[in-house]
Amino acid sequence: MGKFGYFGKLVVNEGQRDALVQILIEAAEFAQSVEDCELYAVNISESEPDCVWVTEIWKNEEAHAASLGLEWTKLLIERAKPFIRKMDGIRMQVLGGKGV
Repeated sequence: MGKFGYFGKLVVNEGQRDALVQILIEAAEFAQSVEDCELYAVNISESEPDCVWVTEIWKNEEAHAASLGLEWTKLLIERAKPFIRKMDGIRMQVLGGKGV
């Protein structure tokens, strides 16, 4: 079985993208210390000024689920909530590729 991927699209309240990006960059820094997190990338697109995309790759789905129970994850989610208007995500099975 492949690794677990999550591709999230966060639609922010107007003008709040940069504030959310800063919180997500903190999350990415914390994720470096989580052994089973293989990728946590924060992305923006100039064509969607009110959106932030997060790309995650984990050893497996259980590792991702466990990360949501970590205290720092809970704190960062609470800080991010006021900026987020809508959230969509795609759960994927990562089969391979460069860096995976």
